[in-house]
Amino acid sequence: MNKTIALLIITSLIIGFSACKTNNEKFNNAEYQKSISLWKQKRLENLKSEKGWLNLVGLYWLNEGKNTFGSDTKNNIVFPDNAPKSIGSIFLFKEHISIKINADIDVFINDSLTKQASVYSDADENTTHFKLNSFKWYIIKRGNRYGIRLRDLESPLISKINEIPAFPVDCKWRIQCRFEKFDTPEEIEVPNVLGESDTEKCYGLLKFEIDGKEHALRPLGDGINQNFFVIFADATSTIETYGTGRFLSVEKPNKKGITYIDFNKATNPPCAFTQYATCPLPPKGNILTAKITAGEKTGPHIGHH
Repeated sequence: MNKTIALLIITSLIIGFSACKTNNEKFNNAEYQKSISLWKQKRLENLKSEKGWLNLVGLYWLNEGKNTFGSDTKNNIVFPDNAPKSIGSIFLFKEHISIKINADIDVFINDSLTKQASVYSDADENTTHFKLNSFKWYIIKRGNRYGIRLRDLESPLISKINEIPAFPVDCKWRIQCRFEKFDTPEEIEVPNVLGESDTEKCYGLLKFEIDGKEHALRPLGDGINQNFFVIFADATSTIETYGTGRFLSVEKPNKKGITYIDFNKATNPPCAFTQYATCPLPPKGNILTAKITAGEKTGPHIGHH
């Protein structure tokens, strides 16, 4: 599975289904409303955390050869103004990456002050991490391209967003659905905002009804070792909700293939908050004709295009 999508699945699990059991217990609306409120709080905390999306301040694609970087505009890669003018150079030669830090600059490379090192991207298990004052960065690999993903732990956006606009919570959008497993997993194309796509396995369909009409979504994940991860769009997209779609975590189905899809927990993708994310888009078949008036909406500072 693509590492970006895997990370999004892990993130969705962290803030996932802490309540709303998928059994026959009597549904308690008051407890449900409380659980959603706590879920929203946790969701915001994760966005503001060190590994959240609100501190992303740069995405710089590397050119083959030498790439100087720092805040001076003479560099090949220009960091924000509050970074040192010249930090060093990153070298890309036939998928091998190395870095050389200038003598007068202190950069922690994997927690050690080092001037030169080989660099491993997020496609590798031992990803190299860098720290300089409030900045942190690492190298991402997307298709055949490598780029610097830069974070500023003091980014102003962290304090600007204290609430994510959302539709009123309504229990009708917590919908029972059934998972119809394919005899053989299908390969589906998942596009992204970069105009590229990855091939992922889909193990079946999540089928459910809205106002008496049946709909289906193609989830990622097997529903056995992890919850399902769903990327979808609907008739509110580009109007009330983020234009390229939203994300959902759906609990593993029970032995009868029954689970619940809770649109009250539909979240904006990272690209709704920052232009420096590389979000996946809904795969073919995951654009619903229904108007899903539940979950997160666009609003001030939310809805980057």
